[in-house]
Amino acid sequence: MTQIQVLKQEGLKHEFSVTVPQGTIQEKKRLKLVEISKTKQMPGFRPGKVPLTVIEQRYGTAAHGEIVDEMISESVSQALTDHKLQPALQPKIELLSIAEDKDVAFTLTVETLPTIPALDFGALAIERPVAEIPSADVDDAIIRVAKRLLDAEPVTEDRPAVLGDVVVIDFDGSVEGEKRPGMKGENHKLELGSKSFVDTFEEQLVGSKVGDKKRITVTFPTDYQAKDLAGKQADFDIEIKELRQPKPMTMDDAMAKELGLPSMEKLRERIAGDLSANLTSMSRGIATRLLLDKLAETYKFEVPEGMVTAEFTSIWGQIEQAKAQNDLPEEDKAKTDEELRSDYRGIAERRIRLGFLLSEVARTNAIEVPGPELHRALMNEARQYPGQEKKVIEYYTKQKGALDRLRAPLLEEKVIDHILSQAVVTDKLVSQAELEKLADAE
Repeated sequence: MTQIQVLKQEGLKHEFSVTVPQGTIQEKKRLKLVEISKTKQMPGFRPGKVPLTVIEQRYGTAAHGEIVDEMISESVSQALTDHKLQPALQPKIELLSIAEDKDVAFTLTVETLPTIPALDFGALAIERPVAEIPSADVDDAIIRVAKRLLDAEPVTEDRPAVLGDVVVIDFDGSVEGEKRPGMKGENHKLELGSKSFVDTFEEQLVGSKVGDKKRITVTFPTDYQAKDLAGKQADFDIEIKELRQPKPMTMDDAMAKELGLPSMEKLRERIAGDLSANLTSMSRGIATRLLLDKLAETYKFEVPEGMVTAEFTSIWGQIEQAKAQNDLPEEDKAKTDEELRSDYRGIAERRIRLGFLLSEVARTNAIEVPGPELHRALMNEARQYPGQEKKVIEYYTKQKGALDRLRAPLLEEKVIDHILSQAVVTDKLVSQAELEKLADAE
């Protein structure tokens, strides 16, 4: 009879000593060999008449291995059932003995799911920053949209380019005499003063005329996204091919119709709606962070160490990569590895704990992502890869776990909405600039 003995229990970790008697293994092995002998055909013997000793010689080792695997699996299930344990991770097995002439012995370590405390979100108070769109901002946005969508008209007089003009240019850039990808273009429309290009690129074109060819020098920012260009000086050879100026714009129905809407009123509604949606998204993101902070402060419970370690390992890999590229967050650059490890292990533990908490809310409230909603998310994802939509859809529908990665953020949003609907949420009116600053701090 299999012997299962508790070695120790610390928090969510349970350790057992398991022993399967040699006699049990041998008996099960004998029965397996008998079954094999009934069907195996061997030269010199009639079917089903092969002596058990011969079967033992040929198949004994393999049969023993199969029986050991079966008994280990059965013993693990028995230990979990007898002690009413729900494993959070795959149980760990350390074999001590599997020799054919000895008992099978191993230690079993199981980390179980945590016990989630009673949840009362009505006691949570969140102050959610919100902002309104000033009328002037709507006007500015309409002008920006009009500039982008309405073609500028050619400048007919013989004059130099000024800020606000659109120059059509060919450009070819180099760093230390070396041509670099993405630094060459033809017939590019550039609005002077738009800050579309780095450093003083646009300002150096002010005063140029059609037909001018000039070389300008700029310096890429130290935090430029292309690391191989960050902080470096670049030379650009420029040819001014055309000079245009924005069409005179009057905020009237005619402009709205040029932009595809029947009236200025409808255009303002559309622009105001788009701007408001952006601010609402910022506000929601900030409220979500505040809520998660509040949940982390309010609900403390032990989580499986193995899950924390796995999460920390993933995070630490990203930190080491950031260190190698000198791309650590400013607040981390002066910290020692020991301090960083401590900080990010705390972050890993927080993530695991919040994951359990949100999953519990979804489970107890039957919160799910409807099929049509998941399908829309899949289609949106596929559209991110023009020309490869079919491959993307096949990947998500056939790759195990892929759809779950799409479903997870959608489910989290629904759970957050559910918690916010029960919490005490007070809106605090702030300026658009304040809201954007708070959002940037995310």
